Amino acid sequence: MTDALRVGLVGYGSAGRGIHARLLREVGAEVARVVTRNPARATAAGRDWAGVAVDADVPSLLAHATDLDVVVVASPTGDHVEHVTQALAAGAWVVVDKPLATTADEAAALARLGAEAGGRLTVFQNRRWDPEQLTLRGLLEAGELGTVHRFERRWERWRPVPQDRWKENDTRAGGLLLDLGAHLVDSAVQLFGPVARVHAELRSLTTPAEDDVFLALTHAPRPDGSAVISHLQAGGLVGAPGPRTRVLGDRGAYLVTSFEGEATPFSVLDEGDDAHEGWLVHGDERVPVRRAPGGHPDFYRAVEAWVRGTGPVPVDPADAVVTARVLDAARVSAREHRAVALDA
Repeated sequence: MTDALRVGLVGYGSAGRGIHARLLREVGAEVARVVTRNPARATAAGRDWAGVAVDADVPSLLAHATDLDVVVVASPTGDHVEHVTQALAAGAWVVVDKPLATTADEAAALARLGAEAGGRLTVFQNRRWDPEQLTLRGLLEAGELGTVHRFERRWERWRPVPQDRWKENDTRAGGLLLDLGAHLVDSAVQLFGPVARVHAELRSLTTPAEDDVFLALTHAPRPDGSAVISHLQAGGLVGAPGPRTRVLGDRGAYLVTSFEGEATPFSVLDEGDDAHEGWLVHGDERVPVRRAPGGHPDFYRAVEAWVRGTGPVPVDPADAVVTARVLDAARVSAREHRAVALDA
C-alpha cells in the first residue's frame, strides 16, 4: 500500500462525490475504487481520480478489499445494512454515512457487527467538526453561558421546488428526519447529554418524505433537577429561515445567525465578519466570538489515525444507535401525538 490512505467509495453522487471525495482529496487520500452503475458518475470518477477502478456493485469492490485501507459507504440509507455487513465480512475498515441505518434496531445490529469485527466501523457524523459546533463546545467548557436551559438549532432552507432524489421520495429511508435530523440530534446529545423525552411534529409539505421537522428533546436531568431542552428544526419550505443556533444560559446567550451561505434575514448581522463564529449576547449587547480552529477534513484525518492504529475511533457507532433511538421515538411521537419517554 502507498503512504496515502487508499479508499474504496460506495456511491458517487451528491454524498460520495460532493462530500466524501472532496474531503478525502483535501486530506491527501486516494480514491482507488468507486461503486456506481451510472455512466455519467463513472466518467466523473475517472476524471477526478487518475487510475480509479469503477465497479458495478459492492461485492466487486470488496473482492479487492485487501488493497484498500478503508471502505466508505455513501449509498442511500436503505442500503446501509447490506453494504456495511458485506464490507465488514470482507475484513474492511468501514466509514458509513449518517444515519447508520433507518431504525434503531438496524443501527444496533450494525454496531454489534462492528464490535464483533474488532471495532472496524465508524459513522460519518462530520457535523461534530463544524466550526460552529467546535466554537460552542469551547464556550460551554469555559462556562461563558453559565447554566444552559435551552438549545435551539435550525437547518432551514427556502426550496419551494424540491429536488427529485431518493432523499425526497423514499418515505422509509429518506426525509429530513433521518437526513438532517441525524445531525441535529447528534449535536444536541454531544453537547447536553442523553435524551429523556421526545416530542415531535413531522409533516410532508412538498415531498413524499418529511420535509418539515420539529423536535423538542428534554435531556436527562442534572443533579439539581434542572434539564436542558433542545428545540431542533429542519425544513425546506421556509421563506424566512430563523437564526441557525441560539443557546440560552443564566449568564447570557450564544447566537449564530446563518449557516453555510443559506439565505436568512439575520445574516446581515455578520456582514464583513470573517474571523468570528456567532455572538455572545446579553440583551442588546453582543460581542463577536472568535471561531474555533478545525473543520470537516479533520474527520478523515481522524479516520486515517484510527485505521493505522494511532488514534481512537472517530465516532463510536454506539452514539449513532442513541441518535437512532431518538429518531424512532420522534416518529412514534408524531404519529401518536404524545411525548415519548426514553431510558436516559
